[in-house]
Amino acid sequence: MISDNDLYRLAIFLGSAAMVLIVLYHYVEVNTTEDEKVEQKKPAKAVKATS
Repeated sequence: MISDNDLYRLAIFLGSAAMVLIVLYHYVEVNTTEDEKVEQKKPAKAVKATS
């Protein structure tokens, strides 16, 4: 059986790991460069339906 102390240490570890991953995600998200050139999509040509 898992003891209270082991459960406490596991909870602290998992919570700390989650916070580190959240901070890392936000750091990467803020520092990404976006493409300056974004090509405009042209609308598709209309085609008559055939049956």
